[in-house]
Amino acid sequence: MCRLRTVVGGLRRVPRWIAGADLVVLLAVLGVAACGLAFLLIADAARDGAPGHLDERLLRSLREPENPADPLGPRWLEEAARDVTALGGYPVLGLLVAGVLGHLLISRHFSAAVLVFASTTGGWLLSTVLKGAFDRPRPDLVPHLTHVSTASFPSGHAMLSAVVYLTLGAMLARLTPRWRAKLYFVAAAILLALAVGASRVYLGVHYPTDVVAGWTAGLAWATTCWLAARYVQRRGVVEGNAA
Repeated sequence: MCRLRTVVGGLRRVPRWIAGADLVVLLAVLGVAACGLAFLLIADAARDGAPGHLDERLLRSLREPENPADPLGPRWLEEAARDVTALGGYPVLGLLVAGVLGHLLISRHFSAAVLVFASTTGGWLLSTVLKGAFDRPRPDLVPHLTHVSTASFPSGHAMLSAVVYLTLGAMLARLTPRWRAKLYFVAAAILLALAVGASRVYLGVHYPTDVVAGWTAGLAWATTCWLAARYVQRRGVVEGNAA
């Protein structure tokens, strides 16, 4: 009994900043660290530009063995993959962000507009820098089913879709007090990013490791921007409810 009282007394003396720490923020910080570590591990394996055994196996498994130019599944699935992959392209993401920024500016949410612009533009710049730094060639194991012109690592579609959709999903989640709505917005953003990345592998324009690296980098960047937005919002700079 005395030992239990000692333990309870020790917990009462825990520093206030630890006792009052926000669990969501702590999990977000841990998530950023985990994504950063995962990206570094994948990048180290992809540094020489050559695909790994798993990359080759997954790419080939999505094509008919007798005809690598023919993807598995019906014809409509190939067309659907092209439609889905367009959701992570510069034109679609650019129009989406422009539309959101226009709404925020009209609504006089200037600080939120600055944060959305900084998050999405910063993600695009980071993707461009990473592609130039690694300069990994595109897969040549199977024919490409859509046009590409940039380096392969990391996947820009996977990374930017994660950045844009997660940033907008987090912003929408901040505007509602209901946890079910918050969960819906974030889950929808994650599913969109996953679908875009998967379509890139199906179309043969990215190795799976390119896509996973894009997801981890995009998630890390979007989460970092969310933490920054939460910080300035708590200081009364950004409008809206805290997520």
